[in-house]
Amino acid sequence: EISLGLVGSEMCIRDSRTYTVKPGTAPLVAKNSGTVARDIRGDNYGKLEGYWLTEVGPLNQVMHLWSYSDLNERARLRVELSKNPRWENEYLPLVREHMLRQDIRLLNAHIAPTAPASDGNLYEFRNYRLRPGAMGKWTSIFKDAMEHREKYSKIVGMWATEAGQPNEVCHIWAYKDFDARMKARGGAAGDPGWQAFLKQSGSMIEEMWSTLMVPSDHSPMK
Repeated sequence: EISLGLVGSEMCIRDSRTYTVKPGTAPLVAKNSGTVARDIRGDNYGKLEGYWLTEVGPLNQVMHLWSYSDLNERARLRVELSKNPRWENEYLPLVREHMLRQDIRLLNAHIAPTAPASDGNLYEFRNYRLRPGAMGKWTSIFKDAMEHREKYSKIVGMWATEAGQPNEVCHIWAYKDFDARMKARGGAAGDPGWQAFLKQSGSMIEEMWSTLMVPSDHSPMK
């Protein structure tokens, strides 16, 4: 069996799943996930924490975030789900023809996810590829810098990857709209404390990506 020691306030593993689908089919995939799939699986095969459609960045994608107590539970529940006849016969035929690619990240929480206080948010998913060996230092100074960054907007969560991308950190932010995002990021950019973090951390980062997402109707995070 596989066991995993996790960092963060919740001792569980997150499974971030990004599906690239045929152009124009993301809303249909999300709808079927929120109706047929949710009726079949509920939270009995992993707990759904968020489900989003990409708006800016990589397009024609849906991203969903699931939590499990550990990797053993994830493996067991996914096997059980695959044996559910309704999953195989009712749900999978609805989405298979639309799928082009599936990407999976297994995540350890360094800042455990917290849903925004209000609904109707624009979410930003940021993932950074760090230099090998830089993970411990980067995550430490990032968490220390939150007192400066969260003056302008609250973080939803921050994780380090266990698989499939090595040396990667992922963080999600929520904003009321695009203008609020620009205002928050502008304010943070001028904050001396956040500037000090950027100066210290920049050399540890090899690549950076950002994706803006909107929550689906059935997403627990709105």
